[in-house]
Amino acid sequence: MRQIPASERTPSPRARPLDFGASYAVSDVRCRGLAVLALAILAGAGCADAQERKSQGQFDCLIQPKMVLKLGTSVPGLLSEMLVDRGDIIKKGDVVARLESGVEQAAVSLAKARAENEATVRSSVAKLEFQRRKDERSKLLRRNDSVSAAVADEAETSARVAEQDVEEAKVNLAIAGLELARANEVLKLRTIRSPIDGVVVERKLGPGEYAFDQAHLLTVSQINPLLVEVYVPLGQFEKIRVGASAEIYPEDPVGGRYDALVTVVDQVFDAASGTIGVRLELPNPNYALPAGLKCRVRFPGIG
Repeated sequence: MRQIPASERTPSPRARPLDFGASYAVSDVRCRGLAVLALAILAGAGCADAQERKSQGQFDCLIQPKMVLKLGTSVPGLLSEMLVDRGDIIKKGDVVARLESGVEQAAVSLAKARAENEATVRSSVAKLEFQRRKDERSKLLRRNDSVSAAVADEAETSARVAEQDVEEAKVNLAIAGLELARANEVLKLRTIRSPIDGVVVERKLGPGEYAFDQAHLLTVSQINPLLVEVYVPLGQFEKIRVGASAEIYPEDPVGGRYDALVTVVDQVFDAASGTIGVRLELPNPNYALPAGLKCRVRFPGIG
């Protein structure tokens, strides 16, 4: 029997060397396929959840401050005091900063002294009383021909001039009062007060720095009440009206349920997205809710 040489022998399938690169490639393709399938399942679940929320009258929303103001000064000057800092809660009318006001305070003191000086009025009144008595005596003597007509006429004219002096003194005193009021208003410009209740979210300048009339000193955010902005599909038009109530569900970690009222329903639609803008007002008396928070809103009776 002829023996087959080893070089001509065909190796058995079990004896063939394994291609580890091909095995890894197949395994990687399978893993990627499973990952894509998992993402597709999650995306489908998210879309289904979003559709379910919309079918229940729930929509994504955003909680925002009612007002954000950048407080400044109408007159430039050096800051003498900055009475608030970031995070401070302030009330309407609270003093938040003061500018150097020595010159203005001196002007107020000067105007006050002039406004309270009634010496000129009293002197004019005394002169008037004297001229009136002199005029009466002249008229009495004129009846008896004891004085000439010229003397009597002079006394009468002096009494009339004294009356005008009294009126002028009173007018000057009133003008001094107006100058005092003006000086006080100029002094008030050196004091910056908050026009709203809110929270200080930013402070730009400190004591000793120069404040320009075109730059702001600090930023105040009004978070009571809060505003909730939401966009709903056009199909909800005329279903949501101003004054309607809604339920707000802030995202974690705040959570909870809060009641709000619809205050604005836009009359101009967004044709690109097919939505309507709706604004709600959310009371926040204890500042329990922060602004800039995502949420969900539910309109009862709308599905």
